[in-house]
Amino acid sequence: MQKFLSLIGAVCTLGYLAACLALFVFQRSMIYYPPATAALRAPQVSTLDVPGATIRVAERSHPGPQAVLYFGGNAEDVSVSLPQFNQAFPDRALYLPHYRGYAGSTGKPTEQALIADALALYDRVAALQPHILVIGRSLGTGVAIQVASRRKVDGLVLVTPFDSLRELAARQFPYFPVRWMLRDTYESWRYAPNITAPTLIIAAQHDEIIPRASTERLLAHFRPGVASMEIVENAGHNSISDKPVYGLLLQAAGKH
Repeated sequence: MQKFLSLIGAVCTLGYLAACLALFVFQRSMIYYPPATAALRAPQVSTLDVPGATIRVAERSHPGPQAVLYFGGNAEDVSVSLPQFNQAFPDRALYLPHYRGYAGSTGKPTEQALIADALALYDRVAALQPHILVIGRSLGTGVAIQVASRRKVDGLVLVTPFDSLRELAARQFPYFPVRWMLRDTYESWRYAPNITAPTLIIAAQHDEIIPRASTERLLAHFRPGVASMEIVENAGHNSISDKPVYGLLLQAAGKH
């Protein structure tokens, strides 16, 4: 009986270690879900050559010094947001990059690569249009907040943000040591204290992906008076942009 129990214990241990290995090896395929193509044709599409990849950027040009940079969610085709942004920001040029591996961009997405690509795009845009509003949604809030902490921006909008992907993963997989396994952590709370631009956090009342506590922890890390939060009622994580108030909040952020 003791040998049988020892065998069962060994099998369970091997199974657990195999599961840990699988989580480690395939973790990025559980974070990033690249769409193969863009659903909508952008008014213009440019390319940004960066080390190891070529990034496609959906654009709508506009004369003047004002621009919007938008960083989408982990499965988002950012071209879908163009009509709504076109209405919300009629006086700003729009730049919506497709992450590495998304909708025609080459390369593979990682946190380090996405941040580097975002900073490269910012630098290209800022050379001609220095008044930049940065917007991020879901995973893209982890990109947007790092850009805003390292570059001068006029404003920052974070839609359904989280404080740390590491913490979200630990809650989703409580029986695995994901805090030590995760390579892309997007710890936005570390960058929040460095933000000086006016910041608007837009949360969904019934967000089924990002716990409200995670968003509130992020808000608490901003300096006093820098960030505020608006809650869109009767909205979920993916349906928040369908609510009319969402567009009004974007418009208000663009006028500051």
